Amino acid sequence: MAAELTTVSENMAVVFDDAEVRRYESLKPDTEFTFDGVSGRTLPRPGGELLSKIATVNDVHFGETRCGVIEGRDIGPILEVEEGEPPYPETMNRAAAAEIKAAGADVVVAKGDLTTRGLREEYDQFLACYGETFGNKLQHIRGNHDAYHGETFAADGPIEVDLPGVTVAVIDTTIPLETPGQVTDATAEWLDELAARSPQPVLVFGHHQVWSPASNQRPAKYFGINPDDSEKLIGVFLRRPNLVGYFAGHTHRNRVRHMPGNGTVPWVEVSATKDYPGAWAEYRVFEGGILQVMHRISSPDALDWTNRTRQMFGGMYPDFSFGQMKDRCFVVC
Repeated sequence: MAAELTTVSENMAVVFDDAEVRRYESLKPDTEFTFDGVSGRTLPRPGGELLSKIATVNDVHFGETRCGVIEGRDIGPILEVEEGEPPYPETMNRAAAAEIKAAGADVVVAKGDLTTRGLREEYDQFLACYGETFGNKLQHIRGNHDAYHGETFAADGPIEVDLPGVTVAVIDTTIPLETPGQVTDATAEWLDELAARSPQPVLVFGHHQVWSPASNQRPAKYFGINPDDSEKLIGVFLRRPNLVGYFAGHTHRNRVRHMPGNGTVPWVEVSATKDYPGAWAEYRVFEGGILQVMHRISSPDALDWTNRTRQMFGGMYPDFSFGQMKDRCFVVC
């Protein structure tokens, strides 16, 4: 594999070369560079002081034992851990939690698919990892996997957390027993009221991604938030300019879209924590703006697993899940 520039921030670049990780720090903001044969540009640094940090994970899938399964399709390969290895959700999430703790996040948001089969014992594994590490810094919400069998854990949304320089809004987009998502009228009204009274930018987190009104299709069973409810959520953003970004998981890929009439507001999907590229996302809140910085989990055992899972779906998975740099690391506002 050729060396990959995975991450840039306002002062850092990270290059992965197979199992070797090289970090270049103390760089100048908004400046071009070339390291290890790959070139990039650091992000602009927003003005003022760094006020707070938010970290997110999604699609952590405690309890999963087979990776690369798509129901009804035989693309392959299907990957499992070797005999004597710990379950890969444990490997990936323990490493993610350690990195997030070292980064000094003020709030950690787990935005859905905490479990694979929606079992309480899997949810307990999630809490043993993230709850024991972060205590009351942890905020979490369910995804479709968590509600497949009618359990109601992690259904405490919507959640509001006020931090210096930003308000965090976490919404429940899950439809129990189903894969697609929704935004209820009550959730939309709650978000509208929160934005109306908040004196600072609001970042919105949920599990499902939105459908785009720019699409030439309007499927009733859209894989993310259904079209009607997507338009409802986008409408709240159009009314409230301090809603500066929506951040989802669910699709297991890094992607940023922009909605008609909503300017530069990013509608974001972040790749899964459990397999390639093995991600968590950081939001750096400055007085003058906010950055998203996606991190690839870099412990040796995590890298070994994510390098194996690159080959999923006939080798097409990296092209789908990794995204371009502008999908991973960018200025939110």
